[in-house]
Amino acid sequence: MTDDRQELERMLGRIALGDRQAFSELFDHAGPKLFGLCLRVLKDRAEAQDALQDSFVKVWRHADRFEVSDHHPMSWLITIARNTAIDRLRALKAHEDIDDHTHHLTGRGAGPEAAAIARSEAARIRACLAELPEDRRNAVQRAYLEGDSYADLADRYGIPLNTVRTWLRRGLMALRECMSR
Repeated sequence: MTDDRQELERMLGRIALGDRQAFSELFDHAGPKLFGLCLRVLKDRAEAQDALQDSFVKVWRHADRFEVSDHHPMSWLITIARNTAIDRLRALKAHEDIDDHTHHLTGRGAGPEAAAIARSEAARIRACLAELPEDRRNAVQRAYLEGDSYADLADRYGIPLNTVRTWLRRGLMALRECMSR
């Protein structure tokens, strides 16, 4: 076992116990590489920085889930950062998708006034989606814009199928309430 691997395993173990110093050390050690990964996926520096921050929040919260195995701990960290960056990319795309779907809000051959109203409605939908917690917002977008099934969402978020149904039902109710204001 390499010294780097042992050091990362040690840091993750200390982080699982709430050690902030170990967390800082891990950030200094792995942050640049994970930032590069996020930047390659997102192709935007600010978005990559946000994805990196979200990744390290996940590491802090879930370090106790890391299990010492044949896999290098950096693989675990890379997986978290990659998935976080991809989720952020999909969320950004879903934002664009809402704009792309504004033609559904207008009839065929609609004039500039109808198109302006459709754009306004799309902006309202985006604003209402932004009020949902991030995981609920992503689940709603994945279900209704990308076509993910309940089972897909349950697997993605690691939650029971009935919880997915509850998230989506409550998310739609919150959107309906927000849109009616």
